[in-house]
Amino acid sequence: MKDRIRLISEEALKEIGACQAGKDAVESLRVKYLGRKGIITELFKQMGSVSAEERPEVGRLINVLKEDVTRSLDEKAALTSGAEEAGESIDVTLPGASRRIGSIHPITKTINEINALFISLGFRVVEGPEIETEHYNFETLNIPLEHPSRDAFDTFYVSFEKKTLLRSHTSPVQTRFMEKNKPPFAIIVPGRVFRPDATDASHSFMFHQVEGLVVGDDIKFSDLKGTLTTFARQMFGPEARMRFRPSFFPFTEPSAEVDISCIVCGGKPREKRCSMCGGKGWLEIMGAGMVNPKVFEAVGYDPEKVTGFAFGMGVERIAILKYGVTDIRFFFENDVRFLRQF
Repeated sequence: MKDRIRLISEEALKEIGACQAGKDAVESLRVKYLGRKGIITELFKQMGSVSAEERPEVGRLINVLKEDVTRSLDEKAALTSGAEEAGESIDVTLPGASRRIGSIHPITKTINEINALFISLGFRVVEGPEIETEHYNFETLNIPLEHPSRDAFDTFYVSFEKKTLLRSHTSPVQTRFMEKNKPPFAIIVPGRVFRPDATDASHSFMFHQVEGLVVGDDIKFSDLKGTLTTFARQMFGPEARMRFRPSFFPFTEPSAEVDISCIVCGGKPREKRCSMCGGKGWLEIMGAGMVNPKVFEAVGYDPEKVTGFAFGMGVERIAILKYGVTDIRFFFENDVRFLRQF
């Protein structure tokens, strides 16, 4: 009898351990071993045939067997029930949970578009440091100390002792590049610049510029006009017209402000005053000019042998005109309701 109990115990525990069919299979094993006609129940019924000397020990072994089988069945039932519940929580027929994906920031998008446009014209992209020295930010660009023109480029100083500052324009990269490279070349310089301007709808203490520089033999003002006209028509549409107004920049001579015809009213007179250009019909987009010979001298070029033109545009200004944004601060507030529109 004792050997039979041991064999039943081994067989029952092995069968329960191997059971993987779920809750119904576990209940079937429970009936097999613990039911009214189950194997263990039948063992209890056979106690009457056991001798009086062995009866206490046999009874203890059957009770131990019953407890082991009951515990094993309960544990298996808990495991299969949990697995089935977990399975029931996944309904593969339900539509998936969509996640909102991000988009390229309009400023980055505009910079990429400007870069691609000039790359198609033969320009290469060059970058430079945002923390500059006075030498590159001012002196090499014909803006000497105490010169009145430096007032327009007041900026944030990092160290007065080391004469380092946050660059106020991307033009320093021009002279850094010219010191290490010989013409001919055509480059554009995208990047952030910093000026202590009070923040309002049209000004920010940090904004982005794209600088352009072309140097070579016999570069003329007409080359500058042709390049920028191509840029304007591809950026704002084939109907965009351009005009140059005389201006002054220390690093170009002659210099000009560049306007395009208003992208809203087209420069045509209308009954209602245009909200974009105020009725002027023109929108300023950049400054430009022929490179000042003093800039060439500062980097070791002979201004009698090379000529060049340069231009610089504010990326936020281009994005405002292109997308009809009314406040520059929208670009930097990280309001997803605004950014999702691009």
